[in-house]
Amino acid sequence: MILLTASIKKVGLVAAPGYPDKLGAILENELPDMLAYYVDETADWQVEYKVLSLTGATEDPREVLEATLDEKQEQGWTFAIALTDLPLFHDKKTLIAETLARGCTALISLPGLGAAPMVKRVREAILQLINEMYYGSSDKDREKAEERIQSKDEDKYPELKNKSSTKLMRRRGLELFSPILREAPVEMDSDVDVRFTIRSRVVGLLRLITGMVRANRPWSMFPAFMKVIVLAFTTGAYALVFPTLWKLSDHYSTWRMLLLSVLSILAMIIWIILAHHLWERKKDKENSHLRRLYNTVTFFTLAVSVMLYYALLFLIFLVTVFLLIPKSMLESQLSAEVGYMQFFYIAWTATSVSTIIGALGSALENEEVVLSATYGYRQRQRYEQMKEAEENEDKERY
Repeated sequence: MILLTASIKKVGLVAAPGYPDKLGAILENELPDMLAYYVDETADWQVEYKVLSLTGATEDPREVLEATLDEKQEQGWTFAIALTDLPLFHDKKTLIAETLARGCTALISLPGLGAAPMVKRVREAILQLINEMYYGSSDKDREKAEERIQSKDEDKYPELKNKSSTKLMRRRGLELFSPILREAPVEMDSDVDVRFTIRSRVVGLLRLITGMVRANRPWSMFPAFMKVIVLAFTTGAYALVFPTLWKLSDHYSTWRMLLLSVLSILAMIIWIILAHHLWERKKDKENSHLRRLYNTVTFFTLAVSVMLYYALLFLIFLVTVFLLIPKSMLESQLSAEVGYMQFFYIAWTATSVSTIIGALGSALENEEVVLSATYGYRQRQRYEQMKEAEENEDKERY
């Protein structure tokens, strides 16, 4: 058990470049008061955060912990927590967090937390890990910590739902189906004090994929679609002038329309992957499991972005159809009474057709944004940053 007596407790958040960095900036201001409430109100808590490429460039939890420990000692922090957006594993199970007992150092793998609101989950996880390192992880230490937490005023921080001394965070969403397993390693050569993993490997993998897709922030890629939207709309608007599209939409069944939508979205995803070289090839990754995982996440990240693109394009066409096509003219072409559903189906057909014909073959704007939304590219960037930093250190040394 590590029980510190100094009045000032400094907590360092070591974040990987990208989304973890943004989380660190948010939590830096929120955590001090909550640490006093959840851990020790007699201490003066100070929180700092720093970006470190290594925490986002290695899939080895030990390397992340060691790099964070080195940074902690250099900065003079009392505790250090690494935030990484990389998937981490232990014994083929999804690793969420673990602490290094000898150094008051811990790590949190953000994808393991899933796709739900991230700030709340990370905040609860940090408070729990520091509580573990501060009071100890034995059953007796946890009982004492539990008594203290339960005695606190519950109305002070209603947003802080985790009132347990052993849970990484309160159960929500997928936690009901994939409980988080807390374990104290018994390996002779392990100095990890406590580890949190997903009990189920299958559900843990699904949770990991959703968390990685969220970490990719597919909505941030959406501005790169502006050029494609303009081209697709131009193509579709031209097709709307002719009655052929009207008749097709009238004869298509709902299932055929759905199939056409799925095929157009899949075609768009595949084209973006091929045009921007987003698929990780075998020679690029020695770890085949990670390579397959990265490719799966890339596909679903693009799926979210393309569906957002498809939805916006549909809304644009829906407005255009109502403004462009007179109801009387549509009735004369279809030889039947026309309702508003016909306009809906015409817009739907135009969206799918324009996606296939107009959008395919065109590259997205701002390729850097597209590439940055994939794990493989971010990894290569971080390795280059680390190599450049090492070269600069060597030059300064000599």
